[in-house]
Amino acid sequence: MDYFAHETAVIDEGCFIGEGTKIWHFSHIMPDCTIGERCNIGQNVVVSPGVKLGSNVKVQNNVSIYTGVICEDDVFLGPSMVFTNVTNPRSAVNRRGQYAETIVKQGSSIGANATIVCGHDIGRFAFIGAGAVVTKTVPDYALVVGNPARQMGWMSEYGHRLEFDTEGIATCPESGEKYKLEDKKVTKLSA
Repeated sequence: MDYFAHETAVIDEGCFIGEGTKIWHFSHIMPDCTIGERCNIGQNVVVSPGVKLGSNVKVQNNVSIYTGVICEDDVFLGPSMVFTNVTNPRSAVNRRGQYAETIVKQGSSIGANATIVCGHDIGRFAFIGAGAVVTKTVPDYALVVGNPARQMGWMSEYGHRLEFDTEGIATCPESGEKYKLEDKKVTKLSA
């Protein structure tokens, strides 16, 4: 075993868990899911069948990751945030074959208690504020907050709000990396 699992964690057969991953108290890893290398799965987390987590994904306590979710590398899932996987759930109607896919792209952060309604992808390095309810696709580098979530600005790959000058250029105060805003899209400029 190349990963750590707390003795209270339940890990079903048929899942793949990458080297260096840590799975903490009372978490349940269900069959046919893939968890990459160096992930950290907090307490009381459910990873449903077929879920895919890339490398270095951080899942905080009390998170449910339902079938249909794919998280790319370096994603952060804040405490008690939740994904949905059926658009119109009803207890008496079985919709297991109708799960909608949600992709959380590389480097994105989702804040505590946020809800991601299924079928809406989260762009690369996007930042979802605590308690936000995401009901539409989020662009790369976007900062969204509120219920329903609305875009309030742009974030750097280091998690700082970007302030663009009149030419559409912003500099991350921590990394010094430069970004360009053009046609309502942000791209990082090569060094």
